[in-house]
Amino acid sequence: MSDACFVAPDVAVPVGDLLRLTGPEGHHAAKVRRIGLGESVLVIDGRGQAVRGLVEEVGADFVTIRVAQTLHEPARATRWVAVQALAKGGRDQQAVEGLTELGVDEIIAWGASRSVVRWQGKVDKGLAKWASTAREAAKQSRRFSVPPVSYATTTQVCDRIVTTTQTIVLHESAPDWLDTTWTAPEGEVVIIIGPEGGIAPAELAAFQQAGALVKRIATPVLRTSTAGVVALAQLQLLASRDATRPAGLGG
Repeated sequence: MSDACFVAPDVAVPVGDLLRLTGPEGHHAAKVRRIGLGESVLVIDGRGQAVRGLVEEVGADFVTIRVAQTLHEPARATRWVAVQALAKGGRDQQAVEGLTELGVDEIIAWGASRSVVRWQGKVDKGLAKWASTAREAAKQSRRFSVPPVSYATTTQVCDRIVTTTQTIVLHESAPDWLDTTWTAPEGEVVIIIGPEGGIAPAELAAFQQAGALVKRIATPVLRTSTAGVVALAQLQLLASRDATRPAGLGG
């Protein structure tokens, strides 16, 4: 069974020293999860660092851990960013959950023209929900980092496309498949996922003008909660292939 995972703002504790988990996470560990003495737990800082150790003390709303191991996430050549359109029925939060579990590095909430859900006047509330979802998904998947979330309009997404290494727009009518001809670049790769009603033609044209590639990932039309996860999994597999291929060998 995997160690229970919690989040603390600072895990820079040497091996052999004590780390006290307090606040909401300490309360959750002590009262909700009922972590016991001698249990092994993992504590992440949400920024790529973590410690593992055994519980030495359990209080009303805290636990104290003797650090046995310090850990960190390895650096990667590709940084994955998902631009996820707002969607109804909590499907956008399902997307955030899946993308986080797969290892996305950043998530941008996009107010697409065909999004039924609107965040006007409540962007902060919406981002707080997405951030909470990402945080819990990171804990569930035992990631050491929690992807930051932000909000962008179509114009702001276009501005991001210009500055990134490569952007891929997922579209069911794209003539080109995301297949073995794709080669992972070093740098930032952005994936744009449309809403349930699809990406409007004007938005698609704007993204292409900014430099984005339009790709297809499946024969059926996938839901917005599924498409980004499928695309990220495919891209990670292709990137892994590229990383292990001997130099000089082509597609």
